[in-house]
Amino acid sequence: MADFAAPLAALTAHRWFKLINGASFQDVAQIYNLTLAYTLAGADCIDVAADPAVIHVANDALTVAERLGATRPLLMVSINDGADPHFRKATFDPHRCPPGCDRPCERICPAQAIQFNASVQGVLRNRCYGCGRCLPLCPLDLITTDEQPAVFEDITPSIADGTIQALEIHTQPQRYRAFAELWQRVHPWVRYLQVLAISCPQGEGVIDYLRWINSQIQPLECVLIWQADGRPMSGDIGDGATRATIQFGQAILGANLPGFVQLAGGTNGHTVAKLRAMGLLAPQGIAGVAYGSYARKRLAPFHAIADQPWQTVPAVLAAAVAEAATLVSPLKSVPSPSVPYG
Repeated sequence: MADFAAPLAALTAHRWFKLINGASFQDVAQIYNLTLAYTLAGADCIDVAADPAVIHVANDALTVAERLGATRPLLMVSINDGADPHFRKATFDPHRCPPGCDRPCERICPAQAIQFNASVQGVLRNRCYGCGRCLPLCPLDLITTDEQPAVFEDITPSIADGTIQALEIHTQPQRYRAFAELWQRVHPWVRYLQVLAISCPQGEGVIDYLRWINSQIQPLECVLIWQADGRPMSGDIGDGATRATIQFGQAILGANLPGFVQLAGGTNGHTVAKLRAMGLLAPQGIAGVAYGSYARKRLAPFHAIADQPWQTVPAVLAAAVAEAATLVSPLKSVPSPSVPYG
């Protein structure tokens, strides 16, 4: 069995880096290459959809990365307790689109999941990860979304056999009953996990809700992470997107919940610098950062160059790893302060 002491030590040292492939992103070719490159660059955790095909390809990439000398990160899968933008797909009938439309939906899509060409008309469902940026732009309001909830029971065999070492539960403030019902199904499997993460966006009464969750899940047999999802799926938008998640992370820190606080949602190339300037990467501060759309965007040019497994094109793999390292390294290289935060 793999030794996960190194990624857990990174969490304890507040140098935890997580790649979010997307809870509903299912482009297995891209997921393979993203997982491979970020693992070789030093990621501590790889988060993927609760899809057996996605889990399989991510695990294959981790195995290849190990053979190439990388330390194996934790493989995490995300599930949800109800409707959530991370677990949906855009949908529309392209035949209803007027011929003269300038297709703002296609231009805005960060995943190139909406295309109009000889082979694709409309949404490439495996690429859509539910960001919703296309929804308000359609001049005829043709775009809607389909919910794609994760089925926890589909992944329990991979938890039991050790393929999955970490689980993330997406919830939202005030979902007391829904969370309790999901937790009843999840709880028997926690003993197989290294890490349990609770991901929640901001909302009315969110801190009281997180305290209630803590009361329901304790005692735990694994490490606990509170994921502050400040501005979900917005890290590739710009500098300002990271402020909300840092503020939310500070609020969770102030609640003094057991476990670690990790940022997500709006995280980008400015996040670590802001955390460092605010003294928030100290031992009692933010323990790590998860990057989703921003991390994927950084490596998008390499998918255009080579759509096959990158280890078969060594020059592309080396360049992609070097680019990934520019995002991983700042978090790993921040000096540990001598005085604890707070």
